Amino acid sequence: MMNATVHFLVPDAVDDDERVSGGNVYDRRLTGALRARGLDVRLVRVAEGRVNDVVHAMSVLPRNALVLVDGLIAVAASDVLRAHSTRLRIVVLAHMVASALPGMHDDAGTAEREREALSAARRVIATSEWTRSELVARAYAVPDRIAVAHPGTDAGPTASGSRSGGHLLCVGAVAPHKGQDVLIEALAGMTDLPDWSCSIVGSLDVDREFAIRTAAAIRSAALTERVELRGVYTGRRLADAYHAADLVVVPSRAESFGMVVTEALARGIPVVAARVGGVPEAIAASAAAILTPPDDPVALRAVLRRWSEDPGWRAELKSEALRSRTVTRVWDETAWIVATVLSEVRSESAVIGSERLGTR
Repeated sequence: MMNATVHFLVPDAVDDDERVSGGNVYDRRLTGALRARGLDVRLVRVAEGRVNDVVHAMSVLPRNALVLVDGLIAVAASDVLRAHSTRLRIVVLAHMVASALPGMHDDAGTAEREREALSAARRVIATSEWTRSELVARAYAVPDRIAVAHPGTDAGPTASGSRSGGHLLCVGAVAPHKGQDVLIEALAGMTDLPDWSCSIVGSLDVDREFAIRTAAAIRSAALTERVELRGVYTGRRLADAYHAADLVVVPSRAESFGMVVTEALARGIPVVAARVGGVPEAIAASAAAILTPPDDPVALRAVLRRWSEDPGWRAELKSEALRSRTVTRVWDETAWIVATVLSEVRSESAVIGSERLGTR
């Protein structure tokens, strides 16, 4: 597979720190790790909603070219993938199940486009076992055509935290599926407790109306002195935010994996997270992580109050986080799995059809 050319269709925001996302980070790190393995990865950036860009990108590729397509692009341009499915060797990278996101449950159009996009692919690469199981359950792809390549985790310095143990950190785009409103409602019932604060780090532009409502909820709950919406942090600023954190909170309503969870645990920071999607996989049975029911501010508040009021329990979780602080997966392992799939697709017969697709 050395020197093989891979055309990787990615969102045009893949390198934009102001629109950072787990999917974009995955795409960037995967690209670097594949290139380190000797693959000639050529990024093709596609603007959101610009299906014509996908039409052009695929039309100019030679027959049997190896094409890796980010799932966000694949679903939006499903008919384009179908049109080129016999001419190109297409692999779809499914970061999530688009039709499983909040607000999409009844969107038959999204489900049909997702099914069509994945049926056009020779292989599907999911970023978690949960995503794989959802794709199979929804009959979007057959099991033996889906590989799982979990995100890697970067080793980081052990977090120092604060003396009070009350510095909470929530990392993720401020959007409904990330559940920051659930966190605010939980924290609204903790104003009687001293010595805690919460930093919410993530883009405020993904869903501006939701970000505005979240800011209003912080003001309404009289939390402006304790809770801050800090916007996007990357690089050194994000590393510093982790370093200062005592507890990372992941209140998501939907999460295909949960890279924030693994980043926190790798730094020796305990985690409280909603039991959704691939989060249990990210936790990997760590005793330093507490799972709560999704979309349940009362349950989340109970955990946060205990964290604030019980120094012995805090110490136990912190000790466990430090004891088990390891990076279980590196990006080279992720790239090895993806490279293996790409190699298989490159080597197989050029003739494909309904029997291979397994969904017709």
